[in-house]
Amino acid sequence: MPTLFHAPMSRSSGIVTLIDELGADVDIRQVSIPRQDGSGQTDPANPHPEGKVPFLVDGTDTVRERGAIVLYLTDQYPEAGLGPIEGSPQRGEYLSWLFYYQGVMEPVFILHAAGLSHPMVSASLRDMEAMLARLSDALETRPYLLGERYSAADLLCSSPFQWFSDLLPDNPRIRDWVARCADRPAAKRTLEREMAEA
Repeated sequence: MPTLFHAPMSRSSGIVTLIDELGADVDIRQVSIPRQDGSGQTDPANPHPEGKVPFLVDGTDTVRERGAIVLYLTDQYPEAGLGPIEGSPQRGEYLSWLFYYQGVMEPVFILHAAGLSHPMVSASLRDMEAMLARLSDALETRPYLLGERYSAADLLCSSPFQWFSDLLPDNPRIRDWVARCADRPAAKRTLEREMAEA
């Protein structure tokens, strides 16, 4: 059985929600991580090479980075319908959103929160305004990133807004999309469980 190394109220919480959505048989093992407020510490029980979460161990294989774990799990549980499998329509669009999150959204969020900007960064990654415009354009005529049906791309890309509501723009398309994603039973269960543990 695969094992997810997870710290509550962290980047790995979305993966816990995904496991619930998939009905996946994954052991979730809680570990400590250093927190931005100075609490927590690197946990020797966590096999991630940098002491981060999420980290998935499946036999002798390991998977790190949220987008990679999302892809790995949705490919392993195709019957859940949360990610188009290889050869399916919209597979390319699905992969693009997973990699857009990892390669653009998350860095842009971090740079924005840190108050850092530079023309080289804006030229390559873009900035918060451009990233939000990309999301808004994708949601202009459909409720989810791939169309009428929720996917793991929605879970991944909406998750920062759910944990950091101050990042949520005054844009009805994005606000409504985030609300739809947060209203899913699995997302509610994760939030309730982790708030109770906090």
